[in-house]
Amino acid sequence: MSPTYSFVTHWRVQAPVEDVWNAIYLSEEWPQWWKDVVHVKETIKGDENGIGSIRSYKLRSPMLYSLKFDLLLTERKDNCLLKGIASGELTGSGEWHFEQQGAITDVKCYWNVSSTLWWMNAFAFLLRPLFSYNHRVVMKNGGVSLSRKLNTPVNILN
Repeated sequence: MSPTYSFVTHWRVQAPVEDVWNAIYLSEEWPQWWKDVVHVKETIKGDENGIGSIRSYKLRSPMLYSLKFDLLLTERKDNCLLKGIASGELTGSGEWHFEQQGAITDVKCYWNVSSTLWWMNAFAFLLRPLFSYNHRVVMKNGGVSLSRKLNTPVNILN
């Protein structure tokens, strides 16, 4: 049985929810502004709302390994929610939640995944804290990159 990792990222972005939503939803553009994202490509189109679409991701970690996975979009509520199922080198689920609070957009990302990479699973007993640290760094870099993209402050809470 592969170890499961559960992560929560919380950003507070001083921007309209529509701007933040578009930056996150249009993930094929992430490699242009999020330094840890190497490649994103939609491989299967979904319905008119994108439900059923699959995007392939390749991320490069600060620990100098890469992860490749596909994400199937299962739920979308504009400016509010994105949910998907991951498969590939990561399996599990991910969610982005967006909420406008005055001039701030509150963003929370929930990621519950397991690895299918033998070396990650074999050494998880030793490397689990480093994998968790690595995830936090990637998401912190995402918040910093989003701040630059939208030219606005982003408060990274975890």
